[in-house]
Amino acid sequence: MILDKAKGMDNKQERKKFFGSLVIPLLIVVVMWLVKIYETSSGVNLGHWGLVPHSVKGLVGILTLPFLHGNWEHLLSNSVPILVLGTALYYCYPTLANRVLLITYLASGLITWCIGDPDSIHIGASALVYGLNLFLIVSGFIRGNRMLIVISLIMVFLYGSFIWGMIPSLAIPQNISWEGHLSGALIGIVLAIFLRKEGPQKEVHHWDDDDDSTDSESGEKPYWDTPTPSDDELTVQYRIRH
Repeated sequence: MILDKAKGMDNKQERKKFFGSLVIPLLIVVVMWLVKIYETSSGVNLGHWGLVPHSVKGLVGILTLPFLHGNWEHLLSNSVPILVLGTALYYCYPTLANRVLLITYLASGLITWCIGDPDSIHIGASALVYGLNLFLIVSGFIRGNRMLIVISLIMVFLYGSFIWGMIPSLAIPQNISWEGHLSGALIGIVLAIFLRKEGPQKEVHHWDDDDDSTDSESGEKPYWDTPTPSDDELTVQYRIRH
């Protein structure tokens, strides 16, 4: 009865933790969709508010970049990863998540502004997606935590093909911002290394003391420390047993 009750409490806490981890990623996705709904319903294209590299005016794009998308397909392709990766981030790294998300958001945009083509406009949340993905993958393996490694492998399985989006010769013909992808990936890796000693760490297994030591609680000694009985004692023991 007590065990069942404890399991019920654990499940309740896990559900609460999961839904709590979903809040921020879901809020980001909601804003992304509201912006697109506004564009569609009003007929206004907000793309000109995107990030324009090397332009002072284009600096505002660092803030607006993740919330602007070219079409519904583009929006959907970023919405699912933001939900999955964002929830995994807040679930596995609750004490680091806000920092990682904010730094990735701002730094990836700033790097894109520095290295991007000045004749281009960058929009979309893919830089943030790449940053969160690389942080989860690299951080899991660096820490050596089994659960985090499993999460890393899942991320590789789900989004392993993301690497092609960082290759200019493949990305440019498809009008993909390889600069944003690369910027996000670099920030994710740097944060994973820089914050490796914070948050969850590798499990430490505590082994019991060697059997040859005296049990401090029971006071019993190992069998080889027990005095050897004399012949008379053996005779007495034999008679008592029989």
